Amino acid sequence: MSDPLPFGVSLKDLRPTQMTVGFREVEIKRRQWRDADDAERTKLLRRHVVPAVLGPKGRTYIVDHHHFTKALLEEKAGAVGVYIQADLSHLAKKEFWTFLDNSDWCHAYDAEGERRALSNIPKSISELVDDPFRSLVAELIRAGGCAKTSVPFFEFLWADFLRRRIKPHLVEADFGSALVSALELAKSPDAKSLPGWSGADPSQ
Repeated sequence: MSDPLPFGVSLKDLRPTQMTVGFREVEIKRRQWRDADDAERTKLLRRHVVPAVLGPKGRTYIVDHHHFTKALLEEKAGAVGVYIQADLSHLAKKEFWTFLDNSDWCHAYDAEGERRALSNIPKSISELVDDPFRSLVAELIRAGGCAKTSVPFFEFLWADFLRRRIKPHLVEADFGSALVSALELAKSPDAKSLPGWSGADPSQ
């Protein structure tokens, strides 16, 4: 099913389907919201209607736009527009998470890129933790290092790729230098299996 819901769904009632976001990216979206007037905020909300599924007890689990929803929650925006991609409220808790996992609607990996139990996924947007490499990937996309795709959680694939090749302390201490390294890596043949790769393939 795909039933639209009106604006006014409480951000506090939304539940995440992943464990991490990039706090640097969240801060960018917070500033964007703070700097916007009422008309601009309405446009932002219309451009970021959040896809979600209904789970046990009728709870709403978002399957995208985690950075945007966390930013709005921290800015005390109150509500966001949501549309429901599937009603899975009839499933038991374990069945629900298994369904999400096998449908690429959840991502149970921590800030080190390690797989965790589905039960470790936070119960609220406020509990999402920082993965600096997710922020690095967001900036990499803006810089043209790779392209956005429809592949589920493709940003996490890029984050894991970069995590194995760039020291975490560089991302935290000198984000600009880390981005330069990421841009070089993103164009390399090592990255050609990743969705959104935009480098030149020397074998062609």
